[in-house]
Amino acid sequence: MLRSLFWVVVSLLVSFNVLAATETDTLRTASEELISESSHEEKKGYDPVQMIFDHISDSHEWHIMTVGDVHVSVPLPVILYSKERKSLFCFLSSRFHHGHEDYNGFRMLVPAKGGSTEIVEVSQTGEILRAPMDFSIKKNVAGALFVCLLMVWVFVSVAKRYKQNPKKAPHGLQNFMEAIIVFVRDDIAKSSIREKYLPRFMPVLLTIFFFVLFCNLLGLVPFIPAGANLTGNITVTMVLAMFTFLVTTFNGNKHYWADIFNSPGVPTFLKLPIPLMPIVELSGMLTKPIVLMIRLFANMLSGHMIVLVFFSMIFLFGAMNAVAAYGVSVLSVFFAVFMTLLDVLVSFIQAYVFTMLSAMYFGMATAGHEEGH
Repeated sequence: MLRSLFWVVVSLLVSFNVLAATETDTLRTASEELISESSHEEKKGYDPVQMIFDHISDSHEWHIMTVGDVHVSVPLPVILYSKERKSLFCFLSSRFHHGHEDYNGFRMLVPAKGGSTEIVEVSQTGEILRAPMDFSIKKNVAGALFVCLLMVWVFVSVAKRYKQNPKKAPHGLQNFMEAIIVFVRDDIAKSSIREKYLPRFMPVLLTIFFFVLFCNLLGLVPFIPAGANLTGNITVTMVLAMFTFLVTTFNGNKHYWADIFNSPGVPTFLKLPIPLMPIVELSGMLTKPIVLMIRLFANMLSGHMIVLVFFSMIFLFGAMNAVAAYGVSVLSVFFAVFMTLLDVLVSFIQAYVFTMLSAMYFGMATAGHEEGH
């Protein structure tokens, strides 16, 4: 399981930064829509759009709160490769002073309506040159690393208790984790995968289940080191879905591929000379990870946004009338708490659904016709 977790971490780091490098290639045109906080442009009134997107988006620093004009945040490592100077630069994001200053020929840009921060390379006159290759440990990567470290600590400590007391009944955290692990094995894996393949797929399924569950739950905690919107980030769900797709593809047996390219019971004219059914089956195989990715991403992102919208209503009504703000605050807090509790339930459901569908795909890839599958 730890080996599977290691590959999840590596893939997350690579995917975050590859996508960031791809996006920053368009910054020459997109920079016109971005505002550098170094311009000290005053923002009048409460902007719910900015607040919501600042919360759910990635950033080069972990913002905690803003008191007046003072931004309280935890700086994160910035790792940049300059295409202009052909050099690697490493420093903390605090060098930018929340976007107010340039540092070493780089500038941090902040979207006007909130969102992920970007770093661009600038000339001595302040002109934007081009985007560097960004390999920074941004907020979502830091959150994913914390989740992975937490998982390692939990499972190593639980395994240590089993080794020290093999005949003693489990208790506390050990008992709680054992119940969930048995549930994943008996109610998810065994119902979809043949018995002889369980040792092969159980580490992957357990890693997926607990990683998704921990990310979902920690995303609901509003303070550092939790609070990162991991599973509400499509990059994270894309990596998890890609793992499921790759494991399914590389473990597919001859029956699995025969059903795709030479479906039994299908008339020959639907296979030759134009391979209509193979194209349909192949497209179905490719859309499965896309469905996995979007389902988890959409459910977790919408939950975060709904809670933030309820809180935003307090400030929006407060800008009109203090009495209205107090009246709306009661309803807003009630519905926000209700949605947060509902998100806790959704966190478990989404971890279960993602793992169950992954197990079904693994079972389909290793099923044999001789056993009635």
